[in-house]
Amino acid sequence: MNIRQLAKGLGWLSIGVGLTELMVPRALARFLGVKEARPALLRVSGLREIAVGIGILLSPARVAPWVWARVAGDVLDLVGLGRALRHSPKKGSLGFALSNVLAATAVDAFCARRLGSSPPEPHARHSAGGAEA
Repeated sequence: MNIRQLAKGLGWLSIGVGLTELMVPRALARFLGVKEARPALLRVSGLREIAVGIGILLSPARVAPWVWARVAGDVLDLVGLGRALRHSPKKGSLGFALSNVLAATAVDAFCARRLGSSPPEPHARHSAGGAEA
């Protein structure tokens, strides 16, 4: 599997996770034991995931910024899950979710770094005459 195929897989993963957050936020909150979670917040997170997934799938020539967006979204998710861990009675379910997001973050960061050494500036790559990997 090459790095572009990995990025495409991450795009599909984003769409799948996003659809889950968008369509069943209350069930997800129950699974995590987060009663105070607002369904609207989970839905917004789902929309973010779907948007990033679509961006990855529809922008194969400029996919690195979209994969970096996944990394940024992972950081937001880790902060939210970490905060929830203090209050949730379902530490096992929340720990499972945290470990999955940590694993996804590692893969996302690896992919993003392989696609471009740092989050690219909007026109830096093209003005320098370089091409993405």
